Amino acid sequence: MPELKGKTALITGASTLNGIGRACAKRLAKDGANVVVTDMPGQNEDGTDRIRLLEDLAAEITSIGCNALPLPLDVTDTQQIAKATATTISSFGSIDILVNNAGTLAGTGPFLNTTSDQWDHSFRINVLGPMLLCQAAIPSMQKNGWGRIINIGSISSLAAREGFGAYTASKHGLLGMTKTLAAEFGKYGILCNLVAPGYIATDMHTAANDRIASARGVSVDQIKAERYEAVALRDAGQPEDVAKTVAYLAGYGSAYITGIALPVTGGLPMGI
Repeated sequence: MPELKGKTALITGASTLNGIGRACAKRLAKDGANVVVTDMPGQNEDGTDRIRLLEDLAAEITSIGCNALPLPLDVTDTQQIAKATATTISSFGSIDILVNNAGTLAGTGPFLNTTSDQWDHSFRINVLGPMLLCQAAIPSMQKNGWGRIINIGSISSLAAREGFGAYTASKHGLLGMTKTLAAEFGKYGILCNLVAPGYIATDMHTAANDRIASARGVSVDQIKAERYEAVALRDAGQPEDVAKTVAYLAGYGSAYITGIALPVTGGLPMGI
């Protein structure tokens, strides 16, 4: 029997074609979980519709004999969160696994040029959204005496680099919340951990490599070589590498692990 048979996972930010949320949904479904895939209504930068992408993802998962439900969800909207959690519980009976993957890079750039609006937006999506979802999902986990909360942070949850002030501060905040939840809800059988990816070859990361190469008039291979020089494995990871880590933390093999930040970085040094 698949390890997560009978468990239900709710995953935010799951629409991107080559993204971490989508990879997590596929992996948790493969491990037997019912998956509820969510994202904010609207269009991506390339014009693709997020809800249509969610529907396609759910159909793909269903086609291999697993249960999947696509739902629109703005993680900063309490009414949408209440509706999504209620629909999940009415459809599958519980919320056992919560993967807080939705995030934003708002507020990047020189510190003195960033605005309070950018910082507010960064914290609303990267910290407040996961907090609201945890408040909505934890009662179901408490009722069953079992739960897994996995927050998708970043290497910026553990270290800082120039030009990412709001993002770094918010991801540090997410780690602080992770530790708080681990301390407060462990007695209910609820584990809370954070996954800290480094360079992961998502669509966003690939587009960034392309933009840097174009701006400098050099090849993408040169940019990759320069960016990954400090990575012990000399390459970016794949979304599936993060998904496998999430699946481990969601499963029974991690039953005595809580309150940690687990880097998935290929050996990228942490920095300051």
